[in-house]
Amino acid sequence: TIEEIRALMDKQDNIRNMSVIAHVDHGKSTLTDSLVAAAGIIAMENAGDQRLTDTRADEQERCITIKSTGISLYYAMEDEDLKDYKGARDG
Repeated sequence: TIEEIRALMDKQDNIRNMSVIAHVDHGKSTLTDSLVAAAGIIAMENAGDQRLTDTRADEQERCITIKSTGISLYYAMEDEDLKDYKGARDG
């Protein structure tokens, strides 16, 4: 629900920002689709073909990313994944 998503976003220690920067036709959309698929939002088989961040008609038509698009993903890590992490964490 929206309330659950809002509660996740309030945990500022769990928020990470990243950018995918590369030359034209070097896999930015494919990488982003793969991250979205890993989060369970789209099927892994569709990663790279979905092009979720190509929101403009000319981007979809030409199959190139022209304008940046922001997305937020939530990923839960298990304690085993964090065994070597020394920083603060909440959640």
